[in-house]
Amino acid sequence: MKSRMKLGDFLVAYLRRAGVEHVFGLPGDLVLGLFHRFGRTRGLEIVTFSHEPAVGFAADGYARSTRRLGVVCVTYGAGGHNVVNAVAGAYAEQVPLLVLSGGPGEAESKVAAVHHQVKDVAAQCRIFSEVTCTAKILDEPKLVAEEIHETVRMILSEHRPGYLEIHRDIVDRVIQVPKHIVEWAGTFPRPTSDSRKLAEAVSDTAERIRAAKKPILIGGVELFRERAEKDFQKLAEKLAAPVVTTVLAKGVFPMDHPLHMGIHVGPFSAGAIQERVREADLVLSLGNQLTDLNLGGSKPQVRRKYSVWAVGQRVNVSFHTYTDVILKDFVSKLTKEKLPKHREKIQYYDNLRQTPFKKKTPLSINDMLVELNDFLAGVRGRGYDVFAESGDMLFGGLEVRVPKGGLYFAQGYYASMGFAVPAAMGAEIGRGRRPIVLCGDGGFQMTGPEISHCPGRGLSPIIVLVNNGGWGIFRPVTARKELLEIPNWPYAEMARGWGGVGFIVETRQEMREALRAAHAIKDFVILECRLPPNDISPVSRRYIQASARKARAAAT
Repeated sequence: MKSRMKLGDFLVAYLRRAGVEHVFGLPGDLVLGLFHRFGRTRGLEIVTFSHEPAVGFAADGYARSTRRLGVVCVTYGAGGHNVVNAVAGAYAEQVPLLVLSGGPGEAESKVAAVHHQVKDVAAQCRIFSEVTCTAKILDEPKLVAEEIHETVRMILSEHRPGYLEIHRDIVDRVIQVPKHIVEWAGTFPRPTSDSRKLAEAVSDTAERIRAAKKPILIGGVELFRERAEKDFQKLAEKLAAPVVTTVLAKGVFPMDHPLHMGIHVGPFSAGAIQERVREADLVLSLGNQLTDLNLGGSKPQVRRKYSVWAVGQRVNVSFHTYTDVILKDFVSKLTKEKLPKHREKIQYYDNLRQTPFKKKTPLSINDMLVELNDFLAGVRGRGYDVFAESGDMLFGGLEVRVPKGGLYFAQGYYASMGFAVPAAMGAEIGRGRRPIVLCGDGGFQMTGPEISHCPGRGLSPIIVLVNNGGWGIFRPVTARKELLEIPNWPYAEMARGWGGVGFIVETRQEMREALRAAHAIKDFVILECRLPPNDISPVSRRYIQASARKARAAAT
């Protein structure tokens, strides 16, 4: 970087310094000048899709899986508004995205309303202010470098998206770059705890751990966001106590670890997990957000008197509250305390039935997930990451056990359909690990066709597609079934037309064989699993029925 640079050149140099290697976007006339600055020769590879929602989801998957800054670049108005939903999901689930949008030049916007404009030129920025930690229009050359620097700092420190609007007449404007930005090393100092409050919180917690006979740990998503998951594992191993994770945090603790009991979804958890949480005389809940999906739509089962809750920069030890305590500092310090080791027999639990294998047994959701677990457990060498689409597979995916250091991703809070396929593609670009995607036919029809970009980019996701002829998760609670019907696409055939491989799967034997075949194929693969319309995963059925009961109660 230099002290004087054109804005477009500065932005490229700055993003490279921040460790960005890919920009996910779609060009348009009001952002072409900025797009021309990107490219492999400048160290920023452009990744394009067919529609802006997929651009946003792909950048989200890239950022989640790499824990680096994901960058989205779209045109003004029609492009920017198209990506708002994906950005909202990233905000809700604490994913660091930088959204770059073009915009009309100052002179042209004064003459007449510019195409793609809504209320006024600044309307799009105001919209994004509701789904980002900061939203700015860069219109003052003297301040541009500082505004970009501060925006990226906020994104990375708050783990939320930020928005910058760069109007096309300023891209080639020469700007002044302050010395501290020219010399910036590419990282920001992380926040630190108040040392006295940290020491007291750790001492208070350690005292309760030493007194506990049946502790349990509940791991939350902030452990992953704050890079504290290894300290969490170290703490669990030091205590030799059972570990469960939440819907949002599935995978924050190794799923093949002997201390891992499974997923805690409140009253929809496996019975043994519910019982073990109730029996606990100390619950260490670390990094957990209180969301309805994490809690299974109910009040927390954990009694505050017997719990430690650490999230954000706050620790509650029973009825004692400590602020300005960073989660990573807290967990790390706890691992250094003298703590007792427990001797408890721990078993992994899920909601699946282990049914006898018969070659010609028609495929069910249960058996599909059992076969997937068996396949993942038997993979030699490097394993897979797993992505789950919202809908039935958001809950069905909770039963999937991902070994060998594989990660699991789903929108376990915002729960937008259309997330999984493009997010998996973004993650494969960033992480280089082959993903398996669990997806319903409804979710696939939203963004699934973006998979046609895979051959051109050398991507090879395996899509386990549940074809049950519609919005299956709502069938148990919807009287008018015609509202849930969708066209039945020839998914396996379409895969072949897009340059991949497709299998039709109707029996358990075919599922087993298709997974093995897909593993050996280097292209993307769609496994079209044809299932009965009313067959949904056990947790989905219980959750949607409980939600319907709550809705009826609220209406009376």
